[in-house]
Amino acid sequence: MTDKVRLADIAEHLGVSIVSVSKALAGKDGVSEETRNKIVALAEEWDYVPLRTKVKKTGEEISGNIGILVADRFFSDNAFYTKLYRQIQMACNSCGFSAVLEIVTWEAENRCVMPTIIQGNKVDGFIMMGEIQREYLKMIIRSKLPYMLLDFYDEESDSDGITSDNVAGGYRLTTHLLESGKKSVGFVGSINATSSILDRFLGYTKALTRKDIKIDYKWVLEDRDEEGNFVPVKLPEHLPEAFVCSCDEVAYNLVLQLKDMGYRVPEDIGVAGYDDYYFSQMSVPQLTTYRVNYEEMGNMVVRQMISRIRGTYISHGNIVVKGDFVKREST
Repeated sequence: MTDKVRLADIAEHLGVSIVSVSKALAGKDGVSEETRNKIVALAEEWDYVPLRTKVKKTGEEISGNIGILVADRFFSDNAFYTKLYRQIQMACNSCGFSAVLEIVTWEAENRCVMPTIIQGNKVDGFIMMGEIQREYLKMIIRSKLPYMLLDFYDEESDSDGITSDNVAGGYRLTTHLLESGKKSVGFVGSINATSSILDRFLGYTKALTRKDIKIDYKWVLEDRDEEGNFVPVKLPEHLPEAFVCSCDEVAYNLVLQLKDMGYRVPEDIGVAGYDDYYFSQMSVPQLTTYRVNYEEMGNMVVRQMISRIRGTYISHGNIVVKGDFVKREST
């Protein structure tokens, strides 16, 4: 075998997990002595070269660490990002890299405090997971480290990223509600909070325009405050026959709110979510939603990031990953 041997190859051959292989080769606890010996012996037989000894084209040694930066408001309030981070971590491990997470506080964003993992040269590059204030993004881009954006994009910089097909998702959900007999559809989501929400709103407006329906902005409702934290939705006196929501958690809470007001879902008001995370199935009735392919997004951003670190990257701009419409009982 050559130095192209991956941790995944060793794991598959021995019938153990990639994490076990990584721990064994790093000399960490959590692996039996017998398994460790088998892993080390096979790695030597196959001439496996640990990633941290591999170098970029420039000859510069790399550490094998990829930084993951995420705003605290997303990681604490949005379970979707926890799941996405787990996928990134697994993808990093399968490629012989380690994922190093740093949560960026609101104060650090406002003051443009450079992340610790970048200040200390602890990573070879970083993935910015979820929207961040533009001035903060400009500041960390100036570090000159390789980077990728995940689940958002920035029109004012030459940044490459991975996003879900948010416009298509918003369009598909709105069209479904209209074709199911709902004559008026509102949108719940702070459209200036993130590029993802704005694009879902654009999909919503596209669907209405295609049906020659004028947007009624009294039914476009905020779901977040200025810092991006979820807030209770303030419903107008007169409601539409359905809502498309920015995410499943918002849709879940909206269903509870409507039921407390005496409305039936979906008989009186239909509700659609977005993401297809656990809130979609916790809801009663379960939510019609648009499933974000977080597995492919996580895997793709890691592949792109590693090619950047190794100096073999070809820019693709923003890559859009297709999702799937999921019909359930809420519409």
